[in-house]
Amino acid sequence: MTNIISPRTGAAFRLNKGQRLRVIDPQGEQVSDMLAFNAADTDEVISSGRTLDYASKLFLTTGDPLYSNRSNIMLRIIEDRVGRHDFLLTPCSKDTFRIIYGDKHPHHGCFGNLSHALEPYGIKPDQIPVAFNIFMNVQVNGENGALTVDPPLSKAGDHILFEADMDLIVALTACSALQSNNYAFKPIHYAVEG
Repeated sequence: MTNIISPRTGAAFRLNKGQRLRVIDPQGEQVSDMLAFNAADTDEVISSGRTLDYASKLFLTTGDPLYSNRSNIMLRIIEDRVGRHDFLLTPCSKDTFRIIYGDKHPHHGCFGNLSHALEPYGIKPDQIPVAFNIFMNVQVNGENGALTVDPPLSKAGDHILFEADMDLIVALTACSALQSNNYAFKPIHYAVEG
């Protein structure tokens, strides 16, 4: 069964060990922020730092594991139709829109959507780390380290498939930042398999 995340919203759900999560970009060029928490102990959470350290690379794809802050594998990327995702930038928030874009009445962003979706699981906003930003196309200048956000490379129907290595609580968004999504807000689809 395919679930729909409407533009600029989020969802959270259980993903049991061995199950697979397919995240689909139905229209193309739409980012989805993903978080994962150990369902038995939500102080264990997906870790950008650990994952990138152990992978020795910035861009993760098929075959790469995503580690927790306790150096346990949470998810593995089983299949990847796009091959470019971001694990550097934090979920967009009211402060992102205020500081970077100068918005006077900023949207609550992915951070707000993740916080709201995770609240029923007892996960507080301060527990939200850097997300694995599915389909987000962040370029890194090798000379000066400057970061630029380019349009996602995902086309309509592209997907990434993960397999859970432990029982998880997963949260996903349909990202709320204009620049990340080539200046349009679109839905994200996902399916839990197995």
